[in-house]
Amino acid sequence: MNRDQEQPPVDADSMLSVSTDEEVFDTLSLSADSISMSDEVRDYVYENSRRYHKYQEGRYHFPNDDAEQEREDMQHAMFMLLCDSKLHFAPLENPRSILDIGTGTGIWAIEMGDEYPDAEILGIDLSPIQPLWVPRNVQFMVDNIEEEWLQPANSLDYVHARQMASTIRDWPALMGEVFKALKPGGWFELQDLKCGIECDDDTMREDDLVAEFLGKIAEAMKILGVDCLGALEMYEQWLRDAGFINIKRIMLKAPLGTWPKDPQQSKIGLYSRNMMYDGLHGFAIRPFTHGYDWTPEEVEVYLVNVRKAVLRSKAHIYLPFYCVYAQKPPEPAAARSR
Repeated sequence: MNRDQEQPPVDADSMLSVSTDEEVFDTLSLSADSISMSDEVRDYVYENSRRYHKYQEGRYHFPNDDAEQEREDMQHAMFMLLCDSKLHFAPLENPRSILDIGTGTGIWAIEMGDEYPDAEILGIDLSPIQPLWVPRNVQFMVDNIEEEWLQPANSLDYVHARQMASTIRDWPALMGEVFKALKPGGWFELQDLKCGIECDDDTMREDDLVAEFLGKIAEAMKILGVDCLGALEMYEQWLRDAGFINIKRIMLKAPLGTWPKDPQQSKIGLYSRNMMYDGLHGFAIRPFTHGYDWTPEEVEVYLVNVRKAVLRSKAHIYLPFYCVYAQKPPEPAAARSR
């Protein structure tokens, strides 16, 4: 396995309100059912005190309410620390068209818009929770990426998917769509935290409750049709099967807790612990009630001890963070010269 700042201020002229249908980027569109952010799609489903997406209800089993959005932004900050402020690992060269799959709050797409001001960036998600004021070159759209794409072939320079292992049901089909939509030489990058903890010494007990909790989440998601652990093991094979080349895999370790002696790693551990603690209810409530048929009260009782375990753990545990990126084969020189 290879292992291969502060955002500058953005002046008011570089910001633009969410566009109307006519302003949606001509070359960046997905399925026939996609809905631009200007349409009336801000409807939600409420269940067990949490808010979920209404558009194609049930495709995504985690909430989209304010608490979850704050957790996602904290998670992004943790990723930036972990990745040395890199928004991507794929070797991009002057990209002009970028697609962010499962954009969430849109924070990654917005920062990419600042980093690549000449690129057009489209973020898609089932939930219309992105901000109304964004850089001029950034657009958001509500869509289900697992339906057939209408994205023109050979039109994208880069496709990014972060934390999607717990969402996608048919990865080979999605990778086929990404491959078709990418320009020759374009890149596809996947980034995911594993739904499980690991330890490189003997400080983690066999009955570690945090490990048990994440295992229960993964199993519940499998019951609901999403194999989030199996996907991480299969990314490279699926990419090869789709036709990608130059496949690279990076694994980084996100400490869970402040146990590392290195100040930077300890800060990452603080972020990841808070991110997990704040997310426990959102992670568990729908997978456990829908996957295991637990009552909401049973979930709450179980989470009491999980919360204590997250805060009190002294084990040297970490969440593996995987990044896999791959390239669509470039055009042969002879074809480019025609």
